[in-house]
Amino acid sequence: MDAVIEKISEIESTATSIMDNANERKKTFAKEMTEKTAAFDDQLEKETQTEIEKLRADMEVNMNKRLKQQQIDAQKVLERMTKRFEDHHTQYVEDLFKTMIKE
Repeated sequence: MDAVIEKISEIESTATSIMDNANERKKTFAKEMTEKTAAFDDQLEKETQTEIEKLRADMEVNMNKRLKQQQIDAQKVLERMTKRFEDHHTQYVEDLFKTMIKE
């Protein structure tokens, strides 16, 4: 009977040792996963920031091109208006004068 109890005690001791070892491995694995997750998050954050900066730079270039084109278009419109005024200012004055003396 003592041999059976001793054998059960050995088995229980071995099982406890196995469970302790498994728990330690579990803690180590959890720590490794936490570290890997943090490293992945950091890398992803860096890549995201890089991509955002690239998109911002591209958008800024595009906006500057559009602004330049709008400035060119506005200058052309102003030049056409100035030319039209220079060509027809006498007629404009006569029309205005006629309108004023009618009333």
